[in-house]
Amino acid sequence: MNKSKAMPYLLIFFLLLLKVSAFRILIFDTKSVWHIAFVEFPVWALLLALVLLIFKKRIWLAAWIYSFLVSGIFFAVTLYSRYYTTIPSYYDLQQATQSSTVGTTILLLIHPTDFLFFLDVVLLALIARKWKEAPRAPKLKYAALGLAVVSAATTIYAIQQPIIDVSYFAKENGYAQSQLVQMYQQANETAHASSTSLSAKELEALKGNEYVPANNHDTFGLARGRHLFMIQVESMQNFVVGRSLNGQEITPNINALLEESAYFSNVFQQIGAGTTSDAEWITNTGLYTEGMVPIVNKLNGSPVPSLAQTLKGHGYGSATYHADDIEFWNRDVLYPVLGFDEIFSNEQIPEIKQVGYGPADEVLMDFALGELPRQLDAYERIYSNIVMMTSHTPFVLPEDMQYLDLPVEYEGTHVGHYLQSIRYADEQVGAFIKKLKEQGLFDESLIVIFGDHSGIHGSPLSYEDDVLLKDFLGHSYSMKERYTIPLLFTGGGLFDAVEMDRLGGQVDIMPTALALLGIEHEKPLMGHNLFQYEKNLLGMRYYLPGGSFIQSEQLYKAPGAKLPDMLLDIKTMEKRKKNSETKKHTRDVQKVLEYGDALLKPYIQD
Repeated sequence: MNKSKAMPYLLIFFLLLLKVSAFRILIFDTKSVWHIAFVEFPVWALLLALVLLIFKKRIWLAAWIYSFLVSGIFFAVTLYSRYYTTIPSYYDLQQATQSSTVGTTILLLIHPTDFLFFLDVVLLALIARKWKEAPRAPKLKYAALGLAVVSAATTIYAIQQPIIDVSYFAKENGYAQSQLVQMYQQANETAHASSTSLSAKELEALKGNEYVPANNHDTFGLARGRHLFMIQVESMQNFVVGRSLNGQEITPNINALLEESAYFSNVFQQIGAGTTSDAEWITNTGLYTEGMVPIVNKLNGSPVPSLAQTLKGHGYGSATYHADDIEFWNRDVLYPVLGFDEIFSNEQIPEIKQVGYGPADEVLMDFALGELPRQLDAYERIYSNIVMMTSHTPFVLPEDMQYLDLPVEYEGTHVGHYLQSIRYADEQVGAFIKKLKEQGLFDESLIVIFGDHSGIHGSPLSYEDDVLLKDFLGHSYSMKERYTIPLLFTGGGLFDAVEMDRLGGQVDIMPTALALLGIEHEKPLMGHNLFQYEKNLLGMRYYLPGGSFIQSEQLYKAPGAKLPDMLLDIKTMEKRKKNSETKKHTRDVQKVLEYGDALLKPYIQD
């Protein structure tokens, strides 16, 4: 093939090389020529060569379509990683149907420079006008063969490596290879195939505690015979509790409620790709999620030992409330397997006062309160699971729902919108508690209030927002502020302003609530009673790189796609030097996660 005949093909592949290089630099913050030339590029180039060989009579059209699709993938990965600080996998294609619901959030993530991924698409169209029809390239098949050899070698090597963290794995082995390896593992059932078994005593030992049977806990049965209300507050992070802005409390109702609550101020989110639905799973089962896969996408329909199922054996009727489409995050599957007697979604909850993704929380809370008289007649005791939604990204509320008079510098900012939405959510929690008290139910109930996950993170935060957060907090926004959620246990006559800073996770919410109710769960739980145990060891997949752990004294973030590993003091968030304890906790948390995977196996699809 002479130079003139080769030129169109060289241009096509050169443009692809530039795009792949830009992708590697942007996503993995690496300029390694080796990884670009011999790991990442060959797979994408091989696919291009095959496309050109198959559609050799229409190579410009084929090259243009291929380039457009690759640009779309790189564009989507960029937005995803910008928001979640991890890269998506092919698993996340299962969430494609959810994108329309969070379209406004997606718009916040886009930078104008992101569209440069499509620059080669434009250039290809211009080049095609110069070469109306590119000459045939008989030697292209030999180039494809060479690319196939290199791609196969890197993929086979990647298959031999353990995937502890998908982002770091993709950085070392190539994004395309990381997807192929995950598909291979899924097909061969090697992912999450652990058969690890731990006794309750062994699990507590890994956390640093001496096991005590639940019925011997000091708080066991403190709220025996009471109704249970679980209130999951969308995007509520712990750093807003007790804070004020220009003399205005962000959470005045929760602050007042602390006077008659047990408040845990050091509880970490443990959700994965399923975000809010993962939080519902964890708090209603006491089990971990899979991390990369929203647990709701993996359920096989088998009934799960859950909070509702256990309470049913003690005379409780159960109901769950979420004012969104029941099929969003497959809640039409989730709620039945969790065993709820009554399920309420936007099909039953009035679609009035629409804000964001559905009816405002005040509509949701009033509806739940309206169901109580009938339920109190139908059941001996009731368990209500209420999932709030209005304080969801992008946090923009109409003026009549804004309770804060924001300083000028906060107006129109992401942080300002967030604080307004949390203040609104707090108002609805306060109104709900007030009505329970008016009806005499507060003294007969255990109420658990907690956040589902962080709201302030990712690309929507501008430099201006970072400055505002530092001013609001008095220090730089840290991983602790991002990942800790408030957790309150309250009810008439139960507590007097108890605050505990011992480490907890979302897996601990269900066992703590059951212990207070004086009820034992027959199946193993990953969490424990926070009132009883002082030490803890938590795993978090997806939002922290695989191999990370959160321990009572320290937080270890394993190396990820861009940043190296680091060990932090859990209280001050100052850096520490790694030591032998770091390796021990890393091994121990892996045992915890493998045990969690083993407990999941009966309830998820192969």
